[in-house]
Amino acid sequence: MAFDVFNGDADGLTALVQWRLAYPQNTTLITGVKRDIALLQHVPVETEQVNVFDISMAKNRPALEALLQAGASVFYADHHDSGPLPTSPLLDAHIHTASNTCTALIIDALLGGQYRHWALVGAYGDNLNRSADALVKQSEIDTATRDRLQRLGVYLNYNSYGASLDDLLMPPAVLYRHIAGFETPDDFMQAYPDIVMALAEGYQTDRAHAEQLTAEYDYAGGAVYLLPNAPWARRISGMFGNQLANQSPDKAHAVLTPTPDGDWMVSIRAPLNRPLGAVALAQQFATGGGREGAAGINALPQTKLSDFVSAFSRHYP
Repeated sequence: MAFDVFNGDADGLTALVQWRLAYPQNTTLITGVKRDIALLQHVPVETEQVNVFDISMAKNRPALEALLQAGASVFYADHHDSGPLPTSPLLDAHIHTASNTCTALIIDALLGGQYRHWALVGAYGDNLNRSADALVKQSEIDTATRDRLQRLGVYLNYNSYGASLDDLLMPPAVLYRHIAGFETPDDFMQAYPDIVMALAEGYQTDRAHAEQLTAEYDYAGGAVYLLPNAPWARRISGMFGNQLANQSPDKAHAVLTPTPDGDWMVSIRAPLNRPLGAVALAQQFATGGGREGAAGINALPQTKLSDFVSAFSRHYP
């Protein structure tokens, strides 16, 4: 039995799409909302093969070690902080944490650019516009195609944010099953225009709500936004952070959304012109993690809000 374990965002989806186009296999899918990253615990230890895309190894270390000790072969591709890699001949790890890459681009490199359009969808979804644009130019992709790939990346990424699957327009596993097997994003979009339209309309509606918001804390180096307790706010939180980062590339941004448990879910974006330090800031708090350019805290207690704002302003003065 084999399992494909992947983050439900654009990067995780498109990394797996590329891999399965190159290496077709019937597998069991394990995924969830974007912040649901402790996914390896759901894989039975008696499995033979596990393929992991775009989830932090550091957050899955005990389950990973248990799988390896039980004899499972594990292929692991990711761009988040991993901590020390387990020493095992059964682990095939491709971990790259540079701020200008993502898992879809890691898979693209492993496959020699065979399914580059899907890799670009993942990169644009992860707001790695500069890296994606460089590949577009290198691959001589026309502007109209580039714009379609970027929009799809934004929509797929938008669909992954929420406190639970109930917040999402479509569960990531269902979305993957519709996407899987299409060699290009255009093929998928032509086959399922209704899905693309539903995601686009949801994104535009939620984005219009977000554009009415003002920062709770705003200064030269950064801004902190507190979103209301509503499904639309949970859905748009990540893409709103990307939008703010693109609009003010010299500033850091934090977008905080209430969780059903009464905590804050935090999305951190380092300045695009200096995409460093987001993960170090997030890791100062329990449940924090991520990568250099973008990180998050899954559950920041209400009592720690002022501590976070102080740490944020010190980190990005």
